[in-house]
Amino acid sequence: MKRRSFLKFSALAALAGIGATGSAMALARANNPYHSGPVSDHFDGTRFFNPDGSAPKGFSDFLKWQMGGDREPWPTSVTSPHGPARPDARVEGDALRITMVGHATLLIQTAGLNILTDPVWSERASPVGFAGPKRYTDPGVKFEDLPKIDLVLVSHNHYDHLDLVTLARLRQAHDPLVITPLGNDAIIKDHVATMRMMTGDWGQAIRSGAATIHFEPCHHWSARGMNDRSMALWAAFVIETPGGKILHIGDTGFDQGRPYRNARERHGKFRAATLPVGAYEPRWFMKDQHQNPAEAIEGFLLSGADHALGHHWGTFRLTNEGRDAPREVLEAELAKKGVAPERFRPLHAGEVWQAPA
Repeated sequence: MKRRSFLKFSALAALAGIGATGSAMALARANNPYHSGPVSDHFDGTRFFNPDGSAPKGFSDFLKWQMGGDREPWPTSVTSPHGPARPDARVEGDALRITMVGHATLLIQTAGLNILTDPVWSERASPVGFAGPKRYTDPGVKFEDLPKIDLVLVSHNHYDHLDLVTLARLRQAHDPLVITPLGNDAIIKDHVATMRMMTGDWGQAIRSGAATIHFEPCHHWSARGMNDRSMALWAAFVIETPGGKILHIGDTGFDQGRPYRNARERHGKFRAATLPVGAYEPRWFMKDQHQNPAEAIEGFLLSGADHALGHHWGTFRLTNEGRDAPREVLEAELAKKGVAPERFRPLHAGEVWQAPA
């Protein structure tokens, strides 16, 4: 296998949550380089897991997927119908504005705070800059046009969500506080030693300025390489602000709706939910880790949120569906369920959503 193909293969394996087997996995169990702590209902002392959930697929399933074909074509590149946005410096009070940068990177502005989720400005979601899933759409906000960033929320450590190069740029330009689940701080600190960070476990919360960030369970896993599967935690976030609560999920399987029911039971009404709608085919392989558009709609309705915004589509090609399939399927499913399309919008890069008063 050529080196470039091998690196692309390795990047996809990490994004898919594939880990080592046999003696390599046994060695990893004895040594978690990211986190040490007491055993809990979702941590066995070495690895995190989804209680009563589904375990990640094995390497043989990954090979079956990679060799199975059935990939819909993507265009060479895509120009968003929305030009690069130039966000205001601040959005004050109860107003809420959300700008799509690309994939799971969103700029959330409210209560005088500027919050970035899973920031990726790199050209590839990969451990290297010359191989692995590439960006098909330019960022919806140019890095130099960002307002002063106060908080960065990193949901988990897959390369399409935790981009060390972008985090280093943010540290130099903005010095934000990074809030991330257990274990991810060690990964970031190895690359960006001076980054300000706070970590939390499911059920915990961190207050910063006018916002309180709650860590909530979702059904996913983590990996940066072939031997560290599930050694750092993944989480959804509830962003509690004076203007209302926002549910942000970077990645999740539908998991019988539990991430949504649990969040509603704990936090009540949401003003908005930002939810993944892409990277879901083939279902036999992706179902447990990535919800599809129909499941995202069901989750939105279970959460009781007033509005939802769809992300995690159209930027990096990670799975088999076509580039526009998530948007098209989402819009068709909304019509089928009788949900007004303005209540759940799949955002394009550069698109700005202003919450109704």
